[in-house]
Amino acid sequence: MATKLPETDVVVVGLGAAGGIAVLPLCRAGLQVIGLEAGTWMVPGRDYRSDEIYNNVRGLVTTGNKVSGEIPTARRSETEVARQGARHPMMNAVGGTSIHYHAQSWRLNPWDFRVRSATLERYGAAYLPEGSTVEDWPLSYAELEPYYDQVEYELGVSGKAGNIQGRIDPAGNVFEGPRRREYPMPPLRSCDYLDHMMHAAKELGWHPYRGPAAINSQAYEGRPGCGLHGWCDRGGCHLRAKSSTDVTTIPKAQATGKLTVVDNANVRRIITDQSGRATGVIYIKDGTEWLQPARAVLIGCYTFENIRLLLLSRGPRHPDGLGNNRTQVGKHYFAHWDGQAGAGASALFPFDLNIWYGAIAQGVMLDDWADDNFDHSGLGFIGGASLHTYTEKHPIAAAAMSSYGHTQRRWGAQWKRFIRDNAGRWTSAYLQGNTYPYRNTWADLDPNVSDPFGDPVLRITAGPKDAEPKAAAHAGQKMLQWFRAAGAIEVAGGQGGTGATVSTHTHGGTRMGLDPATSVVDAFGFIHDCPNVALIGGSVMGSAGARNPTQTLQALAWRTAEHLVQNLAMRGA
Repeated sequence: MATKLPETDVVVVGLGAAGGIAVLPLCRAGLQVIGLEAGTWMVPGRDYRSDEIYNNVRGLVTTGNKVSGEIPTARRSETEVARQGARHPMMNAVGGTSIHYHAQSWRLNPWDFRVRSATLERYGAAYLPEGSTVEDWPLSYAELEPYYDQVEYELGVSGKAGNIQGRIDPAGNVFEGPRRREYPMPPLRSCDYLDHMMHAAKELGWHPYRGPAAINSQAYEGRPGCGLHGWCDRGGCHLRAKSSTDVTTIPKAQATGKLTVVDNANVRRIITDQSGRATGVIYIKDGTEWLQPARAVLIGCYTFENIRLLLLSRGPRHPDGLGNNRTQVGKHYFAHWDGQAGAGASALFPFDLNIWYGAIAQGVMLDDWADDNFDHSGLGFIGGASLHTYTEKHPIAAAAMSSYGHTQRRWGAQWKRFIRDNAGRWTSAYLQGNTYPYRNTWADLDPNVSDPFGDPVLRITAGPKDAEPKAAAHAGQKMLQWFRAAGAIEVAGGQGGTGATVSTHTHGGTRMGLDPATSVVDAFGFIHDCPNVALIGGSVMGSAGARNPTQTLQALAWRTAEHLVQNLAMRGA
C-alpha cells in the first residue's frame, strides 16, 4: 500500500522541456508545486563530456533508467508483430531532453495552426492528405504568440526576427508570423561555410536566415555565451550556455520557495475518485510506493509516456484509461519523420569545409519550401520541409560519409584513403517536414511486451503515407539544388523514404481540440473528462510544422500553467 503524503496544489510529472517550463508560472503565482522526475540532476563538470562515443554512440549516459525499460514497440500494420527498438530516443534527468537536444528553438508558422481550413480555402478538399485526421488547432498563432515571447526571454534564445509587428526584415525569416519584439540575443556566430551557403541561397533568389537557438550568443542572466566547442548535438553544455530547463526555469522556480523536486521518482498511475476527478499520483522511489495527493496534475512526460500513463490510469469513471472514454487516447499520433526518412541530402565539396566545431543550431535555414510558402498546385501534397545547413561534425560521424560511388565497398584500403582525403569536405543537411495524423497510425498498449514493473509498453502502429514522402522528395531536390549552387561536386539523397515511427519528435495521441469526440484535451490542455488533469508536451499537438517542436510545446505548457493559476478554484479538486 502506498504511503500517503501531504496534499500539494499541483503535481507536475516530468521536469523536462515542458514540465520544466510549467513549474515557473505556477510557482511565481504562489502555488505549492511538487515536481516528480524519473531521473536526477546532471552535473556539468562530471556528466558532460567532449566525447563522441559517450554522447553520440551511447546516447549521453543518463541519470535514470526508466526510459530504457519502456522502449516502445513499432509495426507498419496491425497484422505485424511489433518489434522493440534498441534504444529509447529520450532520457531521464532534471531538465530532460532539453539537456541533449540541438537547442533549435523555432515557432510554428501561422499556417500550421489552421492546416485544414487553409488548405480547403486555397486548394480545395482534394488536396487534404488521403486518410488524414488533421484538424485546425483550437487556438491560433496570434493566441500563442505572447507565450512564445515569454519562453524566448525566460530561457534565452538567440536569433534574428524577420517579422516584428508586420515589419519584414530580410535579415530574418521573412515567412515567420509577426512577433512583438526582437529575440533577446543576436544569432550565434557564423563561419565561412555558413556564409558561403547563405550567399548561394541568395543567388538562387531564396530567403536564407540564421536559425534561432536556445543557446546564449552572449552572456545572459548570469550564464555565459556559447563556447562553440561542438557537442550540442547530443551532449549537455558544461558552460551552461545551452538554455535547458535545468539551468533556467527550474532554478527560477526553486528560488520562489514553492517548488519541491522529487528525483528518481517513477510515476505509475494517476488516481481518480468516484466523480472522475484526479486526486493525485502514485510513484515509486527507492523501492517504496508513495501517493502524492494534489488539487491538479500536469503530465509533462515525453509523448510516449503521456499516452501510456493515461491508458494505464484506469478508474471508476475511466475504465479504459484516463481521458479515453471516447477512445481517443493514442489516436492522431505521428512522428516528425514518418514517411520522410531518406529525404536528407549530403554533398561533397572541392575544398575543406572546416565545420568540426560550433553548434548545429547556429546553421543557415530556408523556409521557402516549407508550410504553404509556395504554390502547391499540381504537386499532390501540402506542406513541405525546412532546409538546414549547419556546422558540428565529429570523427565517427564523418567516417560514415557516402563514397558517392567512388568506392565499391565500405571497408579496405581504398575506402580508408577516400575517407582520409574527403571526410572534411562533405556535409549533410537537416530537413524537417510538415507532418500530419492519419487513421492508419496510432498508439496503444502492447499486449506482449512489458516494462520492469509489469506494465505494457506503448505500441506504435504506423501505416504508409502518400503526401509526406512527396513533400520530402520535393524539398530534398531543392536541397540538392542548393548544394550544387554552392559548388558541390557530388550530391546524394533527396528522396522520400519509409520514415520513422519512434523518434525524438513525436506528436499527438492526446490531441487538443474543441470536440471531445476527436480529441483528448481542450484548448488549454485539460482532459475533457477530467478537468483537473492537463497534458503538456508534444502529445497535445495536432500537426507538426517544418521545424523542431520544442519551443511550441514550451509555449503551450506556459499557457496551460497560466490558465490553471487563473482557474484553480474551478479546475482544482
